[in-house]
Amino acid sequence: MDREQVVAKHKTRGGELWDSLRTLVYAVLIALGIRTVAYEPFHIPSESMLPTLLVGDYVFVSKYAYGYSKYSLLFSPPIFEGRILGSEPKRGDVVVFRWPHDPSVDYIKRLIGLPGDRIQMREGVLYLNGEPVKRRRVEDFERRDRFGNLVERNQQWEETLPADGKNPAVTYRTLDLYAYSSSDNTGVYTVPPGHYFMMGDNRDNSQDSRVALEVGGVGYVPSDHLIGRADVRWISIEPSASLLKPWTWFSALRWNRMFTGID
Repeated sequence: MDREQVVAKHKTRGGELWDSLRTLVYAVLIALGIRTVAYEPFHIPSESMLPTLLVGDYVFVSKYAYGYSKYSLLFSPPIFEGRILGSEPKRGDVVVFRWPHDPSVDYIKRLIGLPGDRIQMREGVLYLNGEPVKRRRVEDFERRDRFGNLVERNQQWEETLPADGKNPAVTYRTLDLYAYSSSDNTGVYTVPPGHYFMMGDNRDNSQDSRVALEVGGVGYVPSDHLIGRADVRWISIEPSASLLKPWTWFSALRWNRMFTGID
């Protein structure tokens, strides 16, 4: 092989390497763009949204549903204040937001109160603007292990937020783990302008807007802390599965929850 052939070969390899690197950079930029403006995946780590969301659910969150704030961007750079291209969330939406006490932490709850709403719990019943929210008792929620064995039963209720001029009626399910818990009776919360009131569907096991920010709760959530609306579960895995034990992965998948909408 003469010198010209060697040089040409090195140039070809260098070009191939550059093309591969450029393709990788483009793929990363496209993924970041989708994550920023369209959909972002989130993992459910706690039981605060049972029975709607289980530990091990993975959800896609619509970033464009409410517009964008600095928290929509990677590393949350303070390049602008408030929200741009924003639209008002609806009561009953399942929302991912940044914890006001520590904006590096993501929370997921159901939006119960809009600015100006009055929220209260009385004997386990949700009151919205002085009126009880309609609910009815349904079958117990059964907690089972990955082998189908019954572990626990909990009272389950179907709750319906009423429709008004801007918000449709929304029906979902909640859990009542304990009778006469401290969270079953509260004072009246009046949601301030530019803020929202969030609650977990697992009413007795959720640090949410019923608990003041100063004592480790969520408090009222500012508008610019909203990340997006949880629209769909795309995969669901039993927490018992181990990354170090690949033979547990297939049996741990909850197939009936995959690619299902979120009420």
